[in-house]
Amino acid sequence: MAEGLRERKKRETRQRISDIATGLFLERGFMAVTIADVAEAADVSVNTVYNYFPAKEDLFFDRSQGVVDRLSRWVRGRDAGESAARAVLRELRAEIEAVSPRMGLVEGYDRFMRCIEEAPPLRSRLWSIQQEVQDNLEATLREETDAGDADPLPRLIAGQICWVHGTVFVAIGREMAKGRNPDEVSREMLVLLDDIEELLSRKVLNYAVRGAG
Repeated sequence: MAEGLRERKKRETRQRISDIATGLFLERGFMAVTIADVAEAADVSVNTVYNYFPAKEDLFFDRSQGVVDRLSRWVRGRDAGESAARAVLRELRAEIEAVSPRMGLVEGYDRFMRCIEEAPPLRSRLWSIQQEVQDNLEATLREETDAGDADPLPRLIAGQICWVHGTVFVAIGREMAKGRNPDEVSREMLVLLDDIEELLSRKVLNYAVRGAG
């Protein structure tokens, strides 16, 4: 269904407010910027900002829903004969090889990470997002394998896959915080990903293999 004019204007307004807020946060620090500051810079009312973003943290993590769903999307989209973990490893490699900004492989990412480190509310929200990612992935694995609520494997496998994802993100953030070149970090992360895969057990690597049918 085509996007209507009203929906497009709302989406564009939301994105503009978010972009302006991000610029302010990176310039002044998250704690120093108020919703009123964002509203003034975006030339909208405070209520308009709250209509789109219920909390200030939502302005910073405005694309968090895509992050929460990402691992589950990768698992649901796995190829025939491919397991959940191998699908995630494949997608991660593709993102890293492409030097994707979604992986933090972009100039200026150190400012983004520093903003989080300096703001306890952002660190707390990031932890909550990480929990959502794991809970979402566990639910997907249960659905994909028809596992019952008492089966511990979906939770355990989700934890392992999230460990892989989180370890790569932390490593990228640590290296990019040093002001390093994204291409160089990308090459190192591909080696790290190979090392991580070797640490995973056969049970993890062969869980939820998609049938050929």
